[in-house]
Amino acid sequence: MERRTIGAAALEVGAIGLGCMPMSWGYTESQRGKEGSLRAVHAALDRGCSLLDTADMYGPFTNELLVGRVLKERRAEAFVSTKCGLLVGDQHIVANGRPGYVKRACDASLRRLQTDRIDLYQLHRADPEVPIEETWGAMAELVAAGKVRSLGLCAVGARAVRQIRLSRTARTQGPAGARPVRPRAGLHDGTLTQLERIQQVFPVSSVQAELSVWSPEALEALLPWCESRGVGFLAAMPLGNGFLTGTLTPGQGFEPEDIRARHPRFTAEMMAANQPVVAGLRRVGARYGATPGQVALAWVLAQGRHVVPVPGTKKERWAAQNAKAADLRLTGEDLAEIASLPAARQSW
Repeated sequence: MERRTIGAAALEVGAIGLGCMPMSWGYTESQRGKEGSLRAVHAALDRGCSLLDTADMYGPFTNELLVGRVLKERRAEAFVSTKCGLLVGDQHIVANGRPGYVKRACDASLRRLQTDRIDLYQLHRADPEVPIEETWGAMAELVAAGKVRSLGLCAVGARAVRQIRLSRTARTQGPAGARPVRPRAGLHDGTLTQLERIQQVFPVSSVQAELSVWSPEALEALLPWCESRGVGFLAAMPLGNGFLTGTLTPGQGFEPEDIRARHPRFTAEMMAANQPVVAGLRRVGARYGATPGQVALAWVLAQGRHVVPVPGTKKERWAAQNAKAADLRLTGEDLAEIASLPAARQSW
């Protein structure tokens, strides 16, 4: 598989990574299985998908334990990426960026992953009660100690930005019935501010944020920021939470713990309304004998040399199919056709 570089240290990874979260967290619980998930990780590594993306909160903890079983056998073939900064409770998730906690979390992740070094340690979310420079400084000390090779930041979630925008709108309402004044704020403004601050403390090697055919917002400012500084970009949810694969049916429903059960784009109405996006990917794929999902991944790969899509899966066959997308080269005409597709309806 083609290799791509992450950060100033030019750390090499396969052009397509593997998101391990669905094996333990966020998606259909009834379809999870440890042995099937292990086969998926092995299938990805067999095909050169070296970047394995996990986090201590997935499970929590069980996802790192699962990945650790593979690393025990194949550590030299893998680029291990995990995250810290979020704590999971029974009904809530909270940020913790205290330096002492970050260091303890790293040691715990190393034990679960059965390795002596993490290739990429990412801050999942900044703690609003701790200056991000303090958190990042503690993470930098882990690099100095030889426990971590590089550091990355996960972008602030779209839902959080939407909540901020709504609260600002409420404060700027005019007379009753008047059109609200909408603030001119970009989706990733908060992340860009964080990046500028932590870059002064220790170099940022990567940024992870959602990027896909139906969620291209990172192209506006976040990806250009990364490109101008040689920072790698890990494209989360490049398959649109599975929608862009064309395997989901409007109205099929999702299990209660599945994040798509609460996502506005996954109501029966919106899934039906967004079918033209999938149809467009299918038309392009037909020219190459490729699936809509493979075209969606190839589109992400075409956005820059330092962009690495990280599709999540818990199935061996999907991991193998995703890896083949690295061989698909879209032409300028293909990209123009995809760009002309209707924008996805409804979002966070």
